[in-house]
Amino acid sequence: MTISIWRYSHLTLAVSSFVFILLASITGIILAFQPISEQIQPYKTADFETVSLAETISTLQTTYPEIIDVQIDANDFVLASVITIEGESITAYINPKTAEILGDKIETSKFFQWVTNFHRSLFLKGIGRFFVGLCSFLLFLIAISGSVLILKRQGSIKKVFSKIVNENFNQYWHVVLGRLSLIPIIIITLSGVYLSLEKFDVLPKEHISHSIDFDELSETPKQQVQDFPIFKNTKLADVKAIEFPFSEDVEDYFTITLKDRELVVNQFTGDVLSEKKFPLVVFLSSLSLNLHTGKGSILWSVILAIATANILFFIYSGFAMTLKRRKSKFKNKFSKDQAKYIILLGSENGSTIPFANALHKQLIEAGETVFISELNKYTTYKKAEQLVVLTATYGQGEAPTNANKFLKLLEDIQQEQKLTFSVVGFGSLSYPDFCQFAFDVDQELNNQFTQLLPPFTINDKSLEAFEQWTRLWSAKLELQIEIPKEDLVIKPKLSNKLKVLERTDVTKNPDSTFLISLKPKKSLRFKSGDLLAIYPNKDYRERLYSIGKVNGNMQLSVKYLENGLGSNFLNNLNLQESFKARIIKNTAFYFPEKASRVILIANGTGIGPFLGMLQQNKKQIETHLYFGLRTESSFDLYKEQIETLTLENKLKKVKLAFSQEVDKNYVQDVLFKDAQFIAETLQNKGVIMICGSLAMQKGVLSVLEHVCSKFNNKPLSYYQDNQQLKMDCY
Repeated sequence: MTISIWRYSHLTLAVSSFVFILLASITGIILAFQPISEQIQPYKTADFETVSLAETISTLQTTYPEIIDVQIDANDFVLASVITIEGESITAYINPKTAEILGDKIETSKFFQWVTNFHRSLFLKGIGRFFVGLCSFLLFLIAISGSVLILKRQGSIKKVFSKIVNENFNQYWHVVLGRLSLIPIIIITLSGVYLSLEKFDVLPKEHISHSIDFDELSETPKQQVQDFPIFKNTKLADVKAIEFPFSEDVEDYFTITLKDRELVVNQFTGDVLSEKKFPLVVFLSSLSLNLHTGKGSILWSVILAIATANILFFIYSGFAMTLKRRKSKFKNKFSKDQAKYIILLGSENGSTIPFANALHKQLIEAGETVFISELNKYTTYKKAEQLVVLTATYGQGEAPTNANKFLKLLEDIQQEQKLTFSVVGFGSLSYPDFCQFAFDVDQELNNQFTQLLPPFTINDKSLEAFEQWTRLWSAKLELQIEIPKEDLVIKPKLSNKLKVLERTDVTKNPDSTFLISLKPKKSLRFKSGDLLAIYPNKDYRERLYSIGKVNGNMQLSVKYLENGLGSNFLNNLNLQESFKARIIKNTAFYFPEKASRVILIANGTGIGPFLGMLQQNKKQIETHLYFGLRTESSFDLYKEQIETLTLENKLKKVKLAFSQEVDKNYVQDVLFKDAQFIAETLQNKGVIMICGSLAMQKGVLSVLEHVCSKFNNKPLSYYQDNQQLKMDCY
């Protein structure tokens, strides 16, 4: 099935059951606290799991002249109905070891009774029960269709819990919480459907019937209750109910209800007169009730409450994303047959729309005729000369929803005139099929039209990359356009306050590089490999630095540029001066918790996060560092830290490459010499991490591809898909 079918199914199910799911979710959150309120009562005896049935029955018979029955609920509270020596009839919770009365039976409050009735039937009796059951089933289908969408988005089951690119709040948390809540929601829905079917007598009803030959009953050999083998060998924790003999006649007996069977026991001899196993439907009914209500487990009740609250968020975020996709996105001043420039967009969640609109706006202001639309609305354009395609990629190289018909339309529709085209792909390098659909579009367009520029890719909606493409494109067409970045970004909220602890002197480093140590003002969770986003001019302009966590503080390795916005800002900060920034989680670039060996590859300031990762290498995983620098003196900035890490066995070996010494070489040259060592590392489930410049990354990847092909007979992509290759380059 195509992604659109699954999405429309997901949406249709949500819309059709919206009201019922909303009401059921709100009441479900409230009801999740009922079993918690019961569990916190002090009626469970210590070491309850060790008490035998013989011990409890013997103690009760010694304490009370008559016992009617005993029930053990999901909370392991023992409820006994007895008659005291004074002749008083009591039903209360007892201590199963001493028969001491602990408290009165818990009665469900009128509030919880009201909410329960509303949750079950919305006060519509049979009709309400039917619709609630139906909506439980629809919610199950919504969960399944949502799971398929996540699988398609991530590419495979193995990657379901890999990094999600945070394109916007609703989309990100809809997927993240969906993954975490999937199993609880499936359990809630299936158990709800089962309970509804049970109420409508759809499921078979089984009645336990014992066949006892009363003529064969005997009072001998008589034993004491505490000596009955069946009672001694049965734990009270396995019992659900005990029905005591009504009289001392041999025809009256004990009826013991266990979790999986019911026993009839002679009250004099202890013989098991009859034993009947419960059918599967009884077990499923009990299991469904406990799973759906959370009875007997505070932890499960809390999970149910959180999962049900997430359903409310899914309702909000799902409809918010849908409305964002469906609302009018483009306003055209010119018709499609009047325009010289045609901008076509492919976007899954609308995050690339601002880029298309900004380009459209600037062309209009430059006096050009422009028409903007979606790729799925591709048609003929009578006066068009330039075609610009801006598109994202979905899942495993698939088209976004509003572009999934484009390639077919391109085959079927012939333009009357020849066009020149440019393709810009938006995506994230976190995914192996980075901008694949953009490349597919470029290839097909190349069969019909003239390519103005090679396909251009933009990672994580980089403003700088889009600005670079705009300059190249407009220069080719001799246009004077410049897109204000204010049109593309929203100023972020800066919630993390940092104080400068130390900074090395940039003038003493031959490469104009410095280290700066920053201390968070309050407790802040971050890891080496995360990114620090600073805003030097307190506006939209963002600069990112990879974090190394050293001695609990943030350490950044910064290349100073004379006109560098970020490096000047950091270098001009005074010691103890504070500023605000934000942390961007970068889970795809964390040091592995388990690996046979780790190889770190860096050049220049790319060493920054590795210094923190190595300090945190408390398990002393065998780690090798390949580090490229300009000169031997460039290494002085990091030498002390690296030597300490080596002495602490957190780093096994360092191999340096100097690009401006007499025997100059690059880090990829050193890797090439150690090709067999690299191949063995990957073959033995080792991990390779790369941080530094994109130019270095390109050279390193070329070497790794050669090594994998020659020694392991596998492409590098195999190891990347297996999470054995991690990259963060710039």
